[in-house]
Amino acid sequence: MPLKIMLGAFVFLVGWLWYYLFFRQFVYNFTTAFPLIRKMRSLNEDLISPNSKRYTMVSVFTSIAICTVIAAIVVFLCRKHYYYIIAFAAGALIACLMTLKKINPRNKAMFEAFCNAYYRFVPDDELRTAMFNKDIHKMKLRLHEMGISVKDSFIPDFTE
Repeated sequence: MPLKIMLGAFVFLVGWLWYYLFFRQFVYNFTTAFPLIRKMRSLNEDLISPNSKRYTMVSVFTSIAICTVIAAIVVFLCRKHYYYIIAFAAGALIACLMTLKKINPRNKAMFEAFCNAYYRFVPDDELRTAMFNKDIHKMKLRLHEMGISVKDSFIPDFTE
């Protein structure tokens, strides 16, 4: 019995790590990356390269593949012991609940993660440098210089 409890706790941890390391990237792509890319392209077609969308799609398919393989392995190894599958799902669900509100463009850490990953797709040198340095003030200044309204820009207001 203690071994089953320890294995259940281990599978719970595997589920938590599965979500946190792999499925969270899938969620990030749809809640942060795609909306910010779409917003940038709506402001100015040349603000970000179309390759950014391809990059994100590769990330989505990679996340799906890794998540599916790990989940299939867990289900295959635990098919006779459904409580381990429930422990895996519970770990993933708890990790999801812990991070769900934080994965959006209005979260400064997520916005900075977007800047860190997508600065290379920005053709404008000054904006690219500001995104690389995660300098929000310089990003706003450069957008203003480009004739893009800072209020309508892709940069969220982090004063809340």
